[in-house]
Amino acid sequence: MRRDLVREKAELDRRSFPLAKERTKADALCMLSIRHILVPIDFTETSDKALDFAIELAQKFNAFITVMHAYEIPVIGFPDGALVATVDVATRIQDAAKKGLNAAVSARGERGVKMESVLRDGVAWEEIRAVAEESKADLIVIGTHGRRGIARALLGSVAENVIRTVKTPVMVIHGPRD
Repeated sequence: MRRDLVREKAELDRRSFPLAKERTKADALCMLSIRHILVPIDFTETSDKALDFAIELAQKFNAFITVMHAYEIPVIGFPDGALVATVDVATRIQDAAKKGLNAAVSARGERGVKMESVLRDGVAWEEIRAVAEESKADLIVIGTHGRRGIARALLGSVAENVIRTVKTPVMVIHGPRD
C-alpha cells in the first residue's frame, strides 16, 4: 500500500512539474563555484561585518579573499580654480589607509583563510569595479549603511553603484541605518 502511494506521488510530481528532471540536470551543470571573494572595506562596523561574513563563506568554499580599500585625495573646486592636497597630506592619507587595511587583514589572519590586501586611489565604486575585473573575483561582498534622504544624496551609495556597474555577483551585508 505504501509503495503505491509513493509511486502515485512520483507520477503526480512528473505530471505537475514536467521540467523538474531537466532543472536538476541544469543545476548540476551550473554548480556554484566561489574561489575568489572581493571585499571592499571602509573601516566601519558595517564593512567589518561584511569581511567577517566573507571569511565564513570563504571557509565553506575554500576560497581566497582580496580585501580592498579605495581612498580619494581631496580636491576642492572654486570658480577661479581648485585646491589640491599637498604631497604631505596625500602621503598621510595613503599611509593611514594602508595602516587600516593591514590592521583589518592581520586581525583576521588566524581564521584559516588566505587573504591579500589591495589599496587604490580613486572613486571607491570605480576602483571596486576595476579590482573585481582585474582579479576575476567570483563574488563581491560589500557592506551598506542604508542611508536615506539627504545623507544618501550627499554621500551617494557605493554599494548601489557597484551593483549597477559590475558583472560579478554582489552580496550586500546591511549594517545599522544611519
